[in-house]
Amino acid sequence: MSWWSDRRIFLSGGAGFLGSIIRRNLESRQPAAFFAPPSTELDLRDAHATRAYLEQARPNLVIHCAAVVGGIGANRSHPGRFFYENAIMGIQLIEESRRVDVEKFVCLGTICAYPKFTPVPFHEDDLWNGYPEETNAPYGIAKKALLVQLQAYRAEYGFNGIFLLPVNLYGPGDNFDLESSHVIPAMIRKFIDATERGDDEVVLWGDGTPTREFLFVEDAAAAVVAATERYNGAAPVNLGSGREIPIRELAERVARATGYHGRVTWDTTKPNGQPRRALDVSRAEREFGFRAETPFEEGLRRTVEWYRGQSRGMNPRIPA
Repeated sequence: MSWWSDRRIFLSGGAGFLGSIIRRNLESRQPAAFFAPPSTELDLRDAHATRAYLEQARPNLVIHCAAVVGGIGANRSHPGRFFYENAIMGIQLIEESRRVDVEKFVCLGTICAYPKFTPVPFHEDDLWNGYPEETNAPYGIAKKALLVQLQAYRAEYGFNGIFLLPVNLYGPGDNFDLESSHVIPAMIRKFIDATERGDDEVVLWGDGTPTREFLFVEDAAAAVVAATERYNGAAPVNLGSGREIPIRELAERVARATGYHGRVTWDTTKPNGQPRRALDVSRAEREFGFRAETPFEEGLRRTVEWYRGQSRGMNPRIPA
């Protein structure tokens, strides 16, 4: 707690899926000051507004979680928006943080920054060995540019910025809108809706052969907080569970968790996305002692229970 007692923290994306949990975690540590303005109060795309806010708040620690995100469909529909808004928010926030002498900047990147055919498990040194999977590339490259900026600012200005690469997140509070959600919430919603309607078929994208790794959102928040306190290196760091699962097997697990007993049909006219995705997570454990704690079955159960308890008035949601 003593490390946090003199921190004046600025958190972007504090109303989002991951950011809201990070916010609760940080507030419990009783920092000297805490700022988490929603997007309606501070538009990070506006450099002048960002500068004015930081000059007034004078944070000495900035954690950048804000992002415009979505699944394969959203990435295909909005490549320009995903590139521009993610790049410009991060570039300007890093620059304005440097200008007001922020002591430490924590930036969340994305696993989508890795090359399409990265050898499994993904090691941080593989980031520059190829082009990202096409549907994710604009978002992934926009985020990866922030790593370059932080490393350049460290070299020229001595700016202490760290870059974290969380794998696919899931958990209570996720976005379940079918137009913009990621794979686990999309499957949960499809299976539950089909069960309630009495449908005997659910159609899923691709052929089910790709693999993914998932990290429960509360574990991810704990990792970010641990890295904020203990890590000060220039090298990027993967945040994950270290467990790979094929999408076809994932569908079977989600079907069991939701009680769906119909058949699953794979729409092979739709893209698969990256063929495999699994991380080498040894650097996070070595550098700041992080290891994922939540078993996948428990995290999935909690996510399904949360969704069942929510109202059905869902709209596309972008983290603030």
